[in-house]
Amino acid sequence: MYNKNSAPYRAVFVILARVVMNAFIPILAAVLQAGSFTLDKVILSIRRVGYKSYLGVSFSMLWFSSLVLFLIFRPPLPPELFTGYYAWLLALSIISTILSNVIYYRALASDHLVELQAIDLLKNIPIILFSSILFVDERNPVFIVSAIIATTVVIWAHWDGRHFKIARRTFTFLLWTIGVAPLSIAMLKPLLAVWDPIAFLFVRDGAVAIFFWFLFSGAMRRAPVSAYGYFFLTNLLTMTSWVLFIISYKRSGIVYTTLLFSIEPLLVYFAAVVFLKEKLAWKKAIAFLIVLVTIIVSHLMRG
Repeated sequence: MYNKNSAPYRAVFVILARVVMNAFIPILAAVLQAGSFTLDKVILSIRRVGYKSYLGVSFSMLWFSSLVLFLIFRPPLPPELFTGYYAWLLALSIISTILSNVIYYRALASDHLVELQAIDLLKNIPIILFSSILFVDERNPVFIVSAIIATTVVIWAHWDGRHFKIARRTFTFLLWTIGVAPLSIAMLKPLLAVWDPIAFLFVRDGAVAIFFWFLFSGAMRRAPVSAYGYFFLTNLLTMTSWVLFIISYKRSGIVYTTLLFSIEPLLVYFAAVVFLKEKLAWKKAIAFLIVLVTIIVSHLMRG
């Protein structure tokens, strides 16, 4: 009779549990972030809430959340992290976070949520290709092929006759997504090799919050009190998602996490159609479904 307490059984169980957990963490992060992005569009539709007031209030709340986590878990924060090579990487990560949020939320304030989330998928292929070239442990042919398929169908979904159908402000977000965002994501790998995730978010979000507070303090004061409940909820979801996202980066790597996190725009797209009554575009729906199937197949074929 087979003994469930035998060493081989325990080894198989541990391996299966690790695989499920490695996939569960980024998928849960994607679900939480999808909820946050959907709420963001609701917040930006409230009177006297523009992208400036949104960024100022949101990052102040994000920093407070990371402060609470920092005080609870007391992660290590040695002074060596603020010197030399890692200090420059941290500074670049802070600048990248500031620029990416300004570009994204400026576009979101004037365009549909489904458009921006579809374009956000485009960064996956340069992220995966760049990371595969730069980091030996990130090279996986299955993921590279999956990224090419995902990006191709998103481009097809946005092709309207002879040109790319896209709003002017969203075009800036597109350029950032393809050209700069992959470099920003790749910087996380060497940073998270030495930084604790909670300590990293505490320092980075604090620096970004201070910058936005000085830049947008006037706009922050104009935000109505009635919007603060939405602000609290969206930033709670974002903080939880980011912690899980960074943990997955440390556990499973950039490429694997990025590919599984691609489910997030799919969730946002259908949430925007169902709850925000944005128009359903059949090409985008098909594209997102193809991306979802690609993610599932890639996960099953993971070597």
